[in-house]
Amino acid sequence: MNPTRQTAKIQNYEIGTGRLLLLAGPCMAESLELCLTVGRSLKTLCAELDIDFVFKASFDKANRTSIDSERGPGQEKGLAWLAQVRDELGVPILTDIHTPQQAEPVAAVCDCLQIPAFLSRQTDLLVAAARTGKAVNVKKGQFMAPWEMDNVAQKIRACDNPNVLLTERGSFFGYNRLVNDMRSIPQMQRYAPTIFDATHSVQQPGGLGTVTGGEREFAPLLAGAALAMGADGLFLETHPDPDNALSDAACQIALDDMPDVLKRCKGIHNVVHTQ
Repeated sequence: MNPTRQTAKIQNYEIGTGRLLLLAGPCMAESLELCLTVGRSLKTLCAELDIDFVFKASFDKANRTSIDSERGPGQEKGLAWLAQVRDELGVPILTDIHTPQQAEPVAAVCDCLQIPAFLSRQTDLLVAAARTGKAVNVKKGQFMAPWEMDNVAQKIRACDNPNVLLTERGSFFGYNRLVNDMRSIPQMQRYAPTIFDATHSVQQPGGLGTVTGGEREFAPLLAGAALAMGADGLFLETHPDPDNALSDAACQIALDDMPDVLKRCKGIHNVVHTQ
C-alpha cells in the first residue's frame, strides 16, 4: 500500500489498505425476504473468498426514468427491513439518501450513507451525511471529471469526518450510454479510497423509453478491469431473478452467477496486490 494514500473505515473494515471490499445487494429493497436471501448468500460467499462485505439496498429510488417507475418501500418500512438484515446477518449496511433530512434517521440504522451520482455536488446533502459520523460513499457524477471529486471529499472531511469513499460509475457518452475511463480510479484514489460500480456502469439511462436499459453481460468484465487498475472495492447489484427485478432489471447480475464473478474478481485482486 502507498503510505500517502487516504483510507476510510466502515465499522471494522479499513478500506484502502489492500483488502477487497464488496458493496452489494439488490438495487431496490423489494421485500424483506429478498434482502435476507441476497444478504445471506453474499455473506457466505464473501466469507469463503475473504472479501469484506457490506449489504446494499435502496428504500427509495428517487431518480427513476418515469413517474410510473417503482420507487421502493419508502423510508420507514425500508429502514426497518435494513435493520433486520443488519441484526440477523451481522453485516454492515449501506443505503442511499436523497435529502439532508434523511441523513440522521438513516445513520441510526446504516453504517455507510451513499450519495447518488446525480447529487454528488449537493453541499447540504454531503454535509448532512458527513455530520452523522458514519462513512459516506459518494458516486462520481456522470457529468464530472475524476479530479473534481477532490472538492467532494474535502466537503466531507471539512465536517471532521475522515471516512469518505468515492465511486466511479461511468461518464455520459452521447445519449443513453455511459463509458468508463479506468484512469479515473488511480486519479480519484489521490483523494479517497475508490470503489468501482460495475452494474451502473453498464446502464443505458432511459434507454428503453420509460425504463433504464443495460448490458449486464459486460459488468463482470468491467469489474475485473477496475480491479486490475487497483480499485479498492466493487459495487455490484444482484438479484435472484434480475429480468423481473423492479429496478435496473437490465443491469443486475443474477445471484447464481455471483460465485463465478467474485472468484474471478478476487483472483485479479490477488494478482495486483501481490506484485
